[in-house]
Amino acid sequence: MRRFVIKAVAASVVGLALAGQVLAADPAKKQIVIGTTVGDFGDMVKQSIKPQLEKQGYTVKLVEFTDYVRPNLALQEGSLDVNVFQHKPYLDNFAKEHKLSLKEAFQVPTAPLGIYPGKLKSLKDVKPGVTVAAPNDPSNFARALVMLSDLGWVKLKPGINPLTASERDIADNIKKVKIVPLEAAQLPRSRSDVDFAVINGNYATSSGIKLTDAVFQEKSYAYVNWGVVRAADAGKPWAKDVVAAYNSPAFKSYTKQKFAGYKLPQNWN
Repeated sequence: MRRFVIKAVAASVVGLALAGQVLAADPAKKQIVIGTTVGDFGDMVKQSIKPQLEKQGYTVKLVEFTDYVRPNLALQEGSLDVNVFQHKPYLDNFAKEHKLSLKEAFQVPTAPLGIYPGKLKSLKDVKPGVTVAAPNDPSNFARALVMLSDLGWVKLKPGINPLTASERDIADNIKKVKIVPLEAAQLPRSRSDVDFAVINGNYATSSGIKLTDAVFQEKSYAYVNWGVVRAADAGKPWAKDVVAAYNSPAFKSYTKQKFAGYKLPQNWN
């Protein structure tokens, strides 16, 4: 019996030691690997987030992608710790389709969908028959319809899903809007041919258009992009440090100076 007690105590001590090692794993994490798409989200890491985290003793590695598939797969498999590039509807659909265990952790400033002047320069100039170029992919076309509804130019059927709205969901075309569906990348060049154009923020900025030139921006926060982590990592100290960096006064100040016209995280309001 005495021998059993000694063994039990010894096992208990070993168990506590091992538990202590697990608990020490998070503070011991020295490198954080962040994946973003090329452009503004990568710049945010390089110019603000990385310096903040390095002051806390972390080494930060940035991996930039040119597609929307690999960042989530790389995060799930462990070659990334965080990714920043996607809105929640995309994350939810992708994670479900590929059976990934990922979780949104923080919103990031995002170049919003906007209505930009074409032949007409002001919303006050709108008359029946106004022509509006809009993205032809279903997701962004739905967003454009919701914006036209917010302006009072069309009325959508009650109870429709705003994330999947289509022309069939227009109950009343109040301004007799003529929608011209185009490839998203073509929209900046279409402005000379239509009265207004609904343009994605990334295509606006890459074409030299200032986001502040928009006459109307998307109201919804559904498409503000998120920083994402593996679900198992969401509560770990290093993950909380990343979230804190993206919500810090330093990052807020940097964003307002560098990214005028961006839609800011909802929790910043």
